[in-house]
Amino acid sequence: MKVCFIGVGSIGKRHMKNLKRIFEDRAESLQIDICRSGKGKPLEKEIESVITESYNSLSDLPEDYDIIFITNPTEYHLEVLKVVNDKAKHFFIEKPITSIKQLGHFAEIQETEGKTYYVACPLRYTKVIQYVKNHISNEQVFGVRCISSSYLPEWRPGQDYRDTYSAHKDLGGGVAIDLIHEWDYIKYLFGMPDMVHKVITRVSDLEIDSDDIACYIGKYRDKIVELHLDYFGRVPIREMQIYTAKETIECDLIRSQIRYLKSGKVIDLTEERNDFQISELKHFLDMVEHKCNNENTMQDAYKTLLLTQGVSK
Repeated sequence: MKVCFIGVGSIGKRHMKNLKRIFEDRAESLQIDICRSGKGKPLEKEIESVITESYNSLSDLPEDYDIIFITNPTEYHLEVLKVVNDKAKHFFIEKPITSIKQLGHFAEIQETEGKTYYVACPLRYTKVIQYVKNHISNEQVFGVRCISSSYLPEWRPGQDYRDTYSAHKDLGGGVAIDLIHEWDYIKYLFGMPDMVHKVITRVSDLEIDSDDIACYIGKYRDKIVELHLDYFGRVPIREMQIYTAKETIECDLIRSQIRYLKSGKVIDLTEERNDFQISELKHFLDMVEHKCNNENTMQDAYKTLLLTQGVSK
């Protein structure tokens, strides 16, 4: 298989390493090329060693790739896809599909029939979310409360948070869109809400110009979902509480645990971040090989992005 990564930041490098590992386990050949601006830091030797060809211009890319991974900054996802749409059979697009500023340009992308356009949604592949999907009946749920709270300056060790895209609205940053994972798994588990109320603003003393808190209430026919996202929580919390007639269930994505508070039952679902990242890549390869359907198309990802702005239709 011949693939190309456009953008070689932290997530691009992670996917690259995991893809290499998957193909080594399969004893199948893999060629990895990259396309980057050349303005970033020199690549680590570990990454350099797996790269066959390196390009600095999209126009120089050949047109025979099996997969192109679009892992550059959010602001440029759609622009890049328009340029490289004829250069590969399938596309893995890092979330979100685009920035809020570029939402109006989404309709300009013409998908080619027979190609896969998949937008990353890794939290779906965690054991916690899969447990909820497979063991808790949607019809029994009255209410859901989700939270993702963490401290932005500690997200990327060794990198000044003020220099990251997260800190800058014009680069597609801001907690509402950066933590789109939560709306994605909510939609995956419970479907689209009928109505969404939102508050998105900046309240902390972080040196950023993007929003650092977003709170939502999603109304469904038979339930209410509450969602809290922030950049300033000093102790990381990533949980979902599910309320049914007989139980209150805590789903802890950091500890990989399901806790039934009424009965006291605790289920440990031990895994590391890389485990579900690899599961997602394997599932994507199954899509490419026509073994399963694409469960997060560009249209699906577009609807999720609208939810971050309080739009449910």
